[in-house]
Amino acid sequence: MASLAALMALTACKSDKAANALAIEIKDGKFTPEVLLALGRVSDPQVSPDGTRILFNVNYQNIEENKGNSDIWVMDTDGKTPAVNITNTPSSENNAVWINDGAMIAFLYCDPKKEDAKTQVWVMNADGSSRKPVSELENGVDGFVISPDGNKIVMISNVKYGKTLPTDHYPELDKANARIIDDMMYKHWDQWVTEVPHPFVADFTGNVVKDPKDILEGTEYESPMLPWGGIESFAWTADSKQLIYTCRKKTGKEYAFSTNSDLYLYDVESGKTVKNLTEGMMGYDTNPRVFKDKLAFLSMEHDGYEADKNRIMLLDLKGDSAKAVDLTENWDYSADDIAWAPDGKHIYFLAPYMGTIPMFRINIETQQVDTISPVNSKEEDNKYYDFGAIVPLKDGKVITLRHNYADPNEIYSMEMGKEPVQLTHVNDEILKQLKPITIKKEIVKTTDGKDMTVWVVLPPDFDPNNKYPSIFFCEGGPQSPVSQFFSYRWNFRLMASQGYVVIAPNRRGLPGFGTEWNAQISGDYGGQNMKDYMSAAEYMKQQPYIDGDRMGAVGASYGGYSVYWLAGNHNNTFACFLAHAGIFNIEAQYLETEEMWFVQWDLGGPRWEKDNAMAQKSYREANPINFVENWNTPIMITAGELDYRIVFTQACQAFNAAQIRGIPSRMVLFPEENHWILRPQNALVWHREFFKWLDTWLKPGSEAAKAYKAEQEAKAKIKAEENKGQETPMPKVQNELHITNPDLK
Repeated sequence: MASLAALMALTACKSDKAANALAIEIKDGKFTPEVLLALGRVSDPQVSPDGTRILFNVNYQNIEENKGNSDIWVMDTDGKTPAVNITNTPSSENNAVWINDGAMIAFLYCDPKKEDAKTQVWVMNADGSSRKPVSELENGVDGFVISPDGNKIVMISNVKYGKTLPTDHYPELDKANARIIDDMMYKHWDQWVTEVPHPFVADFTGNVVKDPKDILEGTEYESPMLPWGGIESFAWTADSKQLIYTCRKKTGKEYAFSTNSDLYLYDVESGKTVKNLTEGMMGYDTNPRVFKDKLAFLSMEHDGYEADKNRIMLLDLKGDSAKAVDLTENWDYSADDIAWAPDGKHIYFLAPYMGTIPMFRINIETQQVDTISPVNSKEEDNKYYDFGAIVPLKDGKVITLRHNYADPNEIYSMEMGKEPVQLTHVNDEILKQLKPITIKKEIVKTTDGKDMTVWVVLPPDFDPNNKYPSIFFCEGGPQSPVSQFFSYRWNFRLMASQGYVVIAPNRRGLPGFGTEWNAQISGDYGGQNMKDYMSAAEYMKQQPYIDGDRMGAVGASYGGYSVYWLAGNHNNTFACFLAHAGIFNIEAQYLETEEMWFVQWDLGGPRWEKDNAMAQKSYREANPINFVENWNTPIMITAGELDYRIVFTQACQAFNAAQIRGIPSRMVLFPEENHWILRPQNALVWHREFFKWLDTWLKPGSEAAKAYKAEQEAKAKIKAEENKGQETPMPKVQNELHITNPDLK
């Protein structure tokens, strides 16, 4: 491996493969968790001012060091010359952008040689030479945007929040360890909130950042908004004199119940916020994008509804009393990202649509929506894709990212009416060694007569005359698309490559099928979307290649909730379950979570509101804990102990319930992980446990099933010896265990 790494370092400038890429051996064309972690993760394409070159990032995971590292690459926009890695450093570079008309690059970097170093803004020549830091913010920089004239910069940096530490109240007790809390939002996703991000505006010469000013100084507001917000939350006006920033100017309990963010106009010369551009618009207002005197942005209508339709709004910045126009008023889908066309006549955007995420553009005068990327234009296997970034060029082309269940992100060039052209080939070397999978789309009728898109992924060397075990995937969110995503944990190609058929329904509550379909799930967690799941399962069991006795249901977050609910209501449809970070007890979830707008909108309110019909229905009919008496099927449960969104004690409750009822069960907790399992070695543990569990219950005769049987027989023998001559009453399952693996019955 060492000699291979040295060779790769010498040849890095001649191929798309970096010197820090993980060497991996692929046997018999099989896609494994180790191969998954060896893939390069391509992101953030940035086109040079002259339109001839692309900056982008590639991240490689290092299993031995248990971390990832991102490098900056450069290539031509025509794709005719190989991409060049211009960094190859021991720490990650991110947020790279062109400056000085393309002669230099600005980026984020944390110098590992400097003690107590923070991530700062650095600059270097376009070939990667003459690197140096140019900012010195005390708490480092998490992102930045440079003004159009190149003379100003806005940087994201954290500032102290509240007085929650003992030393805030008792300075002499410097060894005390406590949290002193007087308001809500004291925790968020995976952190105790002791600081929040603020935007700092400063002068920028290209060689130094001078006189940074916190434009929210003296407040405890977030900008950008945690946890998803980043540099897309800011936009400079065309003259570089003003900055538009996204902020929800609320704290504590008020913040916890509201999604009402606004776009504010900050004047650099006066140093003041001069206007709320979205006054009176009550939902999320985000992603400002400026073209001359026009502002485009995304906006949700309702306060408290985080999965509302994202409308594309247009505002004239010249008028003092201008009102935003909804360009997508007559288009019934939700936009995810937007970018101006260079001529200002169109806005490009991404949106979930019928099970994929294509690219569209909308005419700002006629409001006509055109499709840029093919939307399932060829009804052939594997011809379905999602698109990522949007970087429009003056010649009508768009630089973008593309992926599907089979292939991770690569950079493509795209024109309307033409097939996308692949520009990067970071993962070709690995992918060409793997056996291919097949992606199919099925349309299933729901119980109320609607058409539901169900993705089906067939394993390599698929034989329609065989019967296969299957993995039934339950999406999280709850309102997140089941599109052609390439996940580094819930990876359908990886699942299929272990010999499973993967089934992924676009049940009620998912975007891409109209606002009514998306919104239906609110207040109906245990209702129609669960019927949709059962319809999909019943339909797939009728397929001749599916072994109806060997279907396992899996999912995370709301998908984990779905697994828990189905465990008590599936009528022996599934042979085993696996839930990650799922809600087991929604009554507890209402008071454990931090983003109260979420449970308030989706559940209807707290349990104690006896006259609240929606809330009472949720706690009565949608709470998985209410159906534990019906549990009879093996279940595995995983969670991260740093998950403050769905606290890991939900997993403990579910596991204890299964154990008390005598149901075969396993729990895997990760003390260092949050809602996601991110560290490479932890990811490998998760994957190995995932497939070991599924193989145990869905693959009779597998090594996992044999090991489990031997382990149980050994335990039973020991217990029998210990209990000779005495009776030890244990809780028993109240109904017969549903075990379909004949070896384990």
